[in-house]
Amino acid sequence: MLYWLAEFSKGGDFFNLFRYITFRAGMAFITALIFGFIFGRPLIDLLRRKQGKGQPIRDDGPQSHFVKAGTPTMGGLLILSALMVSTLVWARLDNPYVWIVMLVTVAFGLIGFADDYAKVTKQNTKGVSGRVRMLLGLMIAALASYAAAQFHPTELTGQLALPLLKNALINLGIFFVPFGMIVIVGAANAVNLTDGLDGLAIMPVIIAAATLGIIAYVVGHATFSTYLGVHFVPGTGELLVFTSALIGGGLGFLWYNAPPAAVFMGDTGSLALGGALGAIAVCTKHEIVLAIVGGLFVVEAMSVIIQVAYFKRTGRRVFLMAPIHHHFEKKGWAEPQIVIRFWIISLILAMLGLATLKVR
Repeated sequence: MLYWLAEFSKGGDFFNLFRYITFRAGMAFITALIFGFIFGRPLIDLLRRKQGKGQPIRDDGPQSHFVKAGTPTMGGLLILSALMVSTLVWARLDNPYVWIVMLVTVAFGLIGFADDYAKVTKQNTKGVSGRVRMLLGLMIAALASYAAAQFHPTELTGQLALPLLKNALINLGIFFVPFGMIVIVGAANAVNLTDGLDGLAIMPVIIAAATLGIIAYVVGHATFSTYLGVHFVPGTGELLVFTSALIGGGLGFLWYNAPPAAVFMGDTGSLALGGALGAIAVCTKHEIVLAIVGGLFVVEAMSVIIQVAYFKRTGRRVFLMAPIHHHFEKKGWAEPQIVIRFWIISLILAMLGLATLKVR
């Protein structure tokens, strides 16, 4: 919104700063961070009053989790509020990619909110039916993938870009939309599964967002994309403002979510943030790189798939408990030990993801 102030610039003055994505990205980060610090405590107090017993705890979960009973959920509202306000203030609102990612984020956030609301009001861990959540998510992802394809350059429409290979494309044609649906819904649910310990999901999301923000800026910059040999997608650089706001809002939330958590992110936050990461990957043509950058989320999701499939086939379990972070809890690892080690793994994977920009 404040980008219009650049119209007052005659070059070389203060208003000229608003033309630069990097300046607006920095301000978006600061705005979202301050928003989180200011409204975090009042929101948590409100959620605690409204929710009473807070998020229900799984009966079959680790015993250490029962001390968290009464902790309010839906803390994702803090992240999403900070993210949306900051993006609307600092991003160019004539950019279609910004709107695609924002709408995916809000839509998945609403699905998560409905699920959290059902869990809290019924004091049941099941919430909204998984089939309903999946169907709604696929519909949203289909619209987002189709819209992104319409705004991609003609030579990239319906194409899947391969990392590490210069100018390598696979023509998916009409299957690009189903592929995009899998990426977005898969990312949303993978982050949702990862959100099981205090601070476990939000920092890897922040790391992935920072990485995708850099990728979006490079992909949307003609000079940088040409130099690095990546496909140029005009307009995607503006997504750096969105990811910077996400980082600021995420850190504001982490201030209250750090062990012991004063509030849980809930599906409101995890589904929304995962969907956002998937949408950014689809917009920037870096869907495969997302699997590298968000490798931790992939492992968490795969651990559940493997556990369920193996149990149905043999009646036995591969892991002591899934998702895999609970497996390590069952093995005796302390919660902070798991969280910090998973953060380190996320950072390593992010560096590998960034390396794909240069290694071609």
